[in-house]
Amino acid sequence: MSALGALSGGAAGVAGLLSLRRRAAPPPSGLATPAHLPPLKCAVLPDAGQLVWGRQLRPALLPAALLPPQPARRHALCPPAAAAASGEAKPAGFLDKYPALVTGFFFFMWYFLNVIFNILNKKIYNYFPYPYFVSLIHLVVGVVYCLISWSVGLPKRAPINSNLLKLLFPVALCHALGHVTSNVSFAAVAVSFAHTIKALEPFFNAAATQFVLGQQVPLSLWLSLAPVVIGVSMASLTELSFNWTGFINAMISNISFTYRSIYSKKAMTDMDSTNVYAYISIISLLVCIPPALIFEGPQLMQHGFSDAIAKVGLQKFVTDLFLVGLFYHLYNQLATNTLERVAPLTHAVGNVLKRVFVIGFSIIVFGNRITTQTGIGTCIAIAGVAMYSYIKARIEEEKRKKSA
Repeated sequence: MSALGALSGGAAGVAGLLSLRRRAAPPPSGLATPAHLPPLKCAVLPDAGQLVWGRQLRPALLPAALLPPQPARRHALCPPAAAAASGEAKPAGFLDKYPALVTGFFFFMWYFLNVIFNILNKKIYNYFPYPYFVSLIHLVVGVVYCLISWSVGLPKRAPINSNLLKLLFPVALCHALGHVTSNVSFAAVAVSFAHTIKALEPFFNAAATQFVLGQQVPLSLWLSLAPVVIGVSMASLTELSFNWTGFINAMISNISFTYRSIYSKKAMTDMDSTNVYAYISIISLLVCIPPALIFEGPQLMQHGFSDAIAKVGLQKFVTDLFLVGLFYHLYNQLATNTLERVAPLTHAVGNVLKRVFVIGFSIIVFGNRITTQTGIGTCIAIAGVAMYSYIKARIEEEKRKKSA
């Protein structure tokens, strides 16, 4: 019994040797158990080693007479350098070594595609002023892109059922309405002015949070929105391209995207963002077909297509529509992927800088004349959006830390 006591006492010190544990083979039939020791109760459990009376023991603690013959096994412990040399650990690649450069590349491509989309979109409206149909083309090209991506498994298509459709339909409906009204605004007024009006979107978000969701919005956020409202008002009063069609549709777009955000929070699923956006694009396409046919179908058939082809030619017309749809889908998809890689504060700053880039490049490319008051109002509005985004990101970060 003294050997048995030594076994149970030494078992407590073997927890650090879990990585070296072995599964002993059943003792051979010819091995005799000493008469002065009771038979050992052993069990072999998956990934748990040898258990004797519920304790894990080192084979070295057992008397030599009780040890079964062990097959020749090698347990070579390689140092990190040797493991890497043997191919067990691969050296870090470029993407792992420089994550900041990768994120910066994502931001660059997001801004670049967004600017190209806005410029090409406006150029199309200069010779083909049919925003409902162009909006439809944006979604058609995006859906075709998604279907091809699914067919090659990049990404693998996530399954969907009736419950998920019920959750995603309100999001897609708001997305479709916001997308169409944005394009109506872009067709009616200068791109820079349309984006200045769309800078009011944080105001509608705050209002919906306070009065629709019933969540208290801090006073600091409301105060930061004052420059946004003042700046947009100043820019609107003296904007040379101002008209009510562009202004009202940009405002409807703001409201639509606000409700899209609300419904998106209620429609949180386990799907990845790429699949979610693909399904939203498909539903939005189906929603946008009827208004395009009703509002612009007869005009397109009578003279819309023929006039555009006469101005730029069939090849350029088709190429422009395809490219603008491709850029639209890619910049939205890349924006989602980019914002998943960064913190909320970086997300907020990125959104503001994107709008600055679009406004600046559109003024340069189209040579839009703006008054001094419009320029000052635009700068005030953008500064207000930046202040709002910074304060909101800080509040969200504090909430996250408290919940953690």
